[in-house]
Amino acid sequence: MSRVTVIGAGFGALTAVQKLRKLDAGLQIDVIAPKAEFIYLPGLIWIPVDLRTGRDLTLPLDGFFRRMKVNFHAARVQGLRDGGRVVVTDQGEVENDGLIIACGGRFLKKLPGIEHAITPCEGIPAAEKIRERLHALKGGTLAFGFASNPKEPSAMRGGPMFEFLFGIDRWLRKQGRRNDFELVFFTPAEKPGQRLGEKAVKGILSTMEKRGIKTHLGHKMKGFEADKVITEGGEFHADLITFMPGMTGNKWFAESGLPLSEGGMLKANAHCQVEGQEKVYVAGDSGSYPGPGWMPKQAHMADLQAEAAAENLLAELSGGEPSATFKAELVCIIDSYDTGMMVYRTENRNIVTPAFAGFHWAKRLFEWHYLREYRK
Repeated sequence: MSRVTVIGAGFGALTAVQKLRKLDAGLQIDVIAPKAEFIYLPGLIWIPVDLRTGRDLTLPLDGFFRRMKVNFHAARVQGLRDGGRVVVTDQGEVENDGLIIACGGRFLKKLPGIEHAITPCEGIPAAEKIRERLHALKGGTLAFGFASNPKEPSAMRGGPMFEFLFGIDRWLRKQGRRNDFELVFFTPAEKPGQRLGEKAVKGILSTMEKRGIKTHLGHKMKGFEADKVITEGGEFHADLITFMPGMTGNKWFAESGLPLSEGGMLKANAHCQVEGQEKVYVAGDSGSYPGPGWMPKQAHMADLQAEAAAENLLAELSGGEPSATFKAELVCIIDSYDTGMMVYRTENRNIVTPAFAGFHWAKRLFEWHYLREYRK
């Protein structure tokens, strides 16, 4: 009986577990993560505007792991040995015949004063902090921004920042308090949201203009102060700063012995196989993959990569060659509290819809549908 280890408990990791179990009922699966729980990160956008709580988005995985016949190890990974055949954790070592790494990435926190900015996708505490600060303010300037990893421009997660921005704008209008606040969007990019496509960029900038949201675009970030955003193009006051920096790999990647991209991610081929490694695969934000420059760091992509990784790993364990690939596909709804704009992009198509209330409810319906498996 083969033994596979999956590192992580997010989108890519759990999809890999489901695919592995579907393809091999007798496979021994070990999962390593700090906690046996799944945080539904796309729902973080609704915490500051009271549409979700942290409890709504935190799902215990005990039942799911029992159904999938998973051996769960509550531990933090520290490195690898023997080409990935041994995972070293703070609770001991876990051996495997094959490995899938799907533990996400981490945000670059090198800008001076970045402790004054809240990075919402770091998790529920960050989103709750935005809610607390926002609810305490009677007025002022709210700043929203994002940046990329300069050594790996695709290693970024900018989409949620548009949702925090537009959602809070809409929430304030519903409360009749929008005139008490100035909203500013900032990014080093001259065209924010370019990975969504030119149509989306025009739609996003047009929406900002219509809603009276100021922009500070195209200037390299220099840092933050408690009440200030500082760029090479100038600085501006802010009472609340929400900022998503670029992403890089986990710290333990440096101790893994695996090849890293210039931006610090695990280098993978089109089969999600870590380059030059036998039976070691990666899915989601942990990896750097071949593909178009607009390919997103997104839950949907993590799921597609995880399915390919699981299929290819089992093929290797059976003496075959990896052949499954994943489709580069961007699918997202940019939510605005009670409306939403849908964006779809592949190599051949780019669709952007007008804002429509139905897309907001579609996003909520998808959340319910996706989480059913983990709520059983």
